[in-house]
Amino acid sequence: MLKRILIAVPLVAILGGLALLYALWWGGGAATSQSIIVEEGATLTRLCPGLARKQLIPGTCGTYLAMARLLGSKDSIQAGEFEVPAHTGGARLLELLQHGRPLSRLVTVPEGTPSILVEEKLAAVPYLTGAVPSLAEGSVLPDSYSFQRGEPRGAVAARMTAAMSKELAALWAKRKGDCPVATPEQAVTLASIVEKETGKPAERRRVAGVYCNRLKIGMKLDADPTVIYPVTKGKPLGRRILRSELDADNGYNTYRRAGLPEGPIANPGKASLAAVLDPEPNDFLYFVADGTGGHVFAKTLAEHDANVAKWRAIRKARGEM
Repeated sequence: MLKRILIAVPLVAILGGLALLYALWWGGGAATSQSIIVEEGATLTRLCPGLARKQLIPGTCGTYLAMARLLGSKDSIQAGEFEVPAHTGGARLLELLQHGRPLSRLVTVPEGTPSILVEEKLAAVPYLTGAVPSLAEGSVLPDSYSFQRGEPRGAVAARMTAAMSKELAALWAKRKGDCPVATPEQAVTLASIVEKETGKPAERRRVAGVYCNRLKIGMKLDADPTVIYPVTKGKPLGRRILRSELDADNGYNTYRRAGLPEGPIANPGKASLAAVLDPEPNDFLYFVADGTGGHVFAKTLAEHDANVAKWRAIRKARGEM
């Protein structure tokens, strides 16, 4: 009997130790999911007090760090933001910090967004840090960009401009047609006008073709968005264009000068850039809204005047004039 007791006592101790080991390493965890931020260069030792305060580790930091050294991987923990699911044990927590994927957030720049609004959007993201750099008009490629919590705004802006440089170089190398844009920068300028003039994807190459035709013969582009840009820096005007604005000679107003304006009026998307570098071959010189969100195109001024009259009748019937 005594022999059995002597055997049972160590066995109970072993089982108890294993149970404690399980509780301290594989068990535990907070009752609710939580996010944590790991700064660049942080170590598990430095992070541990914060994990303990959030009840993400069982026991004390000393115990958890000892278990991590004994049973865990020797890999460093990653920087970034991590979502820790409810009831994540100590072992799984270490695996998440070392090899899991940090949370990725998105900031989206729609096609045709002017740089002033891109800057405002970056400034308004609460999870980013640092100042917003000044972004040249036409330097950002509209798209959705991922970022991690705590990342500098300048780093996200740099990805946006790098994406535009890469896309523009690729499209410029494959350019077709005979649109008189001599440089990639001129292509961005014309694409920004196309972007602002039509919201229909199917029309982009045709609108680009019209503007290329005008450039070839030295005809003014007469693009309303170029009149608005110096007034609002690309933001919506919110009213009709004034006669004084149509008459202003400021380097952007294409009603006053033939050729391209002095620079882009927005950040054009890939489709508008591609349209300018491969425009539709056509004989159109004019276009006006058709009342459905698209445009009707004309080869002669007489045809255009008739289309304009129809558009004015539509607006009058809608009570817009």
